[in-house]
Amino acid sequence: MQFRYLLVILSALGICTGQTPPEKPQITGISHVSFYSGNLEAAKKFYADLLGLAVEPPHTNNYHIGGQSVELEKLPAGHGPDLIAHIAFETSDAEGIRKYLAANGVAVPAKSNTESNGTVWFAMKDPEGNPIEFVQERPELTARHAEKPISKVMIHAGFVVHDRAAEDKFYKNLLGFRAYWHGGMKDDETDWVDMQVPDGTQWLEYMLVRPGQNLSPQTLGVLNHIALGVPSMADAAQMLRSRGWKPSEREKEQIGRDGKWQLNLYDPNGTRVELMEFTPVQEPCCSAYTGPHPH
Repeated sequence: MQFRYLLVILSALGICTGQTPPEKPQITGISHVSFYSGNLEAAKKFYADLLGLAVEPPHTNNYHIGGQSVELEKLPAGHGPDLIAHIAFETSDAEGIRKYLAANGVAVPAKSNTESNGTVWFAMKDPEGNPIEFVQERPELTARHAEKPISKVMIHAGFVVHDRAAEDKFYKNLLGFRAYWHGGMKDDETDWVDMQVPDGTQWLEYMLVRPGQNLSPQTLGVLNHIALGVPSMADAAQMLRSRGWKPSEREKEQIGRDGKWQLNLYDPNGTRVELMEFTPVQEPCCSAYTGPHPH
């Protein structure tokens, strides 16, 4: 009887069963997305002049959307056509996420990085080898404003996914991302899966590709993308026109399969920057929304 009571006490203290597994910290949104660029000067005209995004020295290739950013890196010699460098998720505790993933058997660095400004982060790869980061920034570092930006928030980022089940095991089952909407070019097919972060309304978009599908540089530029939220597509398009933008067949206002107004733009390297209204104006194809809309 005394031995039984001792086991209960030891278990309660975490001695008998080992340390309590770490809890998963919050993942609240997208911190930044980084792309490779073969022409940083031309890219500046697109992101700073056309889109009106703020640039803060000394990081003159980082373009801010409120507390988020698009970061451009010089294209390395001999690099292939896949221009996405990484997607970084915002978290309340980067080191806590690292420990949580390690405790669940995921390969992560031995420790997080701490910048002189207090930002804590680490880099890793998801099950498909996509480079991702988890970033914890000090609150005072997240308020960056341009005078007349086309958008004040990045609402989603997307990259190529070949194996949805493998990605779901990581993002959905382990990290707690949740389905927001899914759809395709045809009603009975799924080409895109929107997975909202566990503790926010921004999302990661799986851009599903089928075995043997040819991914040209142009196709990769379409699939690996970001989306900036706008309250009114008409107002956003008018702002672009005032800055010299002229619609083309690839770049025009339209209602997407998700029922939202959208406008696809392409930077000088062919990377798609999608403008998207926050809420749908008509019934989406393929599936209903199952989460709150961004704002």
